[in-house]
Amino acid sequence: MPQPASAQDVERAWEDNTLAQVLYHDWEAQTYDEKWSISFDERCTAVVRDRFERVVRGRRLPGEEVPYGRALELGAGTGFFSLNLVLAGLLREVHVTDLSPGMVEVAQENARRLGLEAHGRVADAGSLPYDDDSFDLVVGHAVLHHIPDVEATLREVLRVLRPGGRFVIAGEPTRIGHRYARALGRATWEVATRVVALPPLRARWARPQAELDESSRAAALEAVVDLHTFDPDELAETARRAGAEHVGTATEELASAVFGWPVRTFECAVREDALGLRWAIFAYRGWQRLMRVDDVLARVVPQRFFYNVGVTGVKPR
Repeated sequence: MPQPASAQDVERAWEDNTLAQVLYHDWEAQTYDEKWSISFDERCTAVVRDRFERVVRGRRLPGEEVPYGRALELGAGTGFFSLNLVLAGLLREVHVTDLSPGMVEVAQENARRLGLEAHGRVADAGSLPYDDDSFDLVVGHAVLHHIPDVEATLREVLRVLRPGGRFVIAGEPTRIGHRYARALGRATWEVATRVVALPPLRARWARPQAELDESSRAAALEAVVDLHTFDPDELAETARRAGAEHVGTATEELASAVFGWPVRTFECAVREDALGLRWAIFAYRGWQRLMRVDDVLARVVPQRFFYNVGVTGVKPR
């Protein structure tokens, strides 16, 4: 298991973004699923299916077959997106790549545990170790904002797609969404850590100082590895410049993000055993209900105000 990054590691990572990406994601690999409540069951499979279909909806071309045959995931992390797409019946064969060896290892272990096969390779998204025209579909989730040259990476994605093949990349932070999510997260962290440190609450609620220090180092590394936020129209234009056709974007999470970021930050600010099943049910159901509110808001609120943006496009035939 990768060891937590030291303060010296974090300092070096400010000057070496590749090192920062590997350090951060190796460090996060073993606890990433727990941190983000990732699972491979109907709960997350439904979320992933809906997220994928939201981006693709109304854009499938004549003859575009589902399930997709051979698929590649960029920056796969622990396999949240691609493995749940297999469980949802949208993919048949999946290959996972990530710059972090720790993430590739966990993704393949998750696949084995599910009785699936995921071919894994440690790879830079900007230089993929695959032949031209290798895949029917390329997917990614929350990956483009970690990549220095987004347009070059999308050109590489189009290179490995077969003619007529599609890419679907979801879960990228918008510029406005990132601002309010971070502001809410910082405010929640400051208030929560101060309140639970008060003597009447400390024993049950406060996390040990060593854990708080580790979280601070993680937050520092996260600031290094998060390179971009996106305007939906500009992201679509970047995909077109890379050579994609039939480009479209879709956004989600506005009210649900305003609710979800303080909830998630509060969970990270207190002891792991302080919150129980009732809290978990409240958090998930609250987010779910507000996602339905967001579906209504999407009819009248411009895309740029939502937290997440996804983009899709097709390789010219």
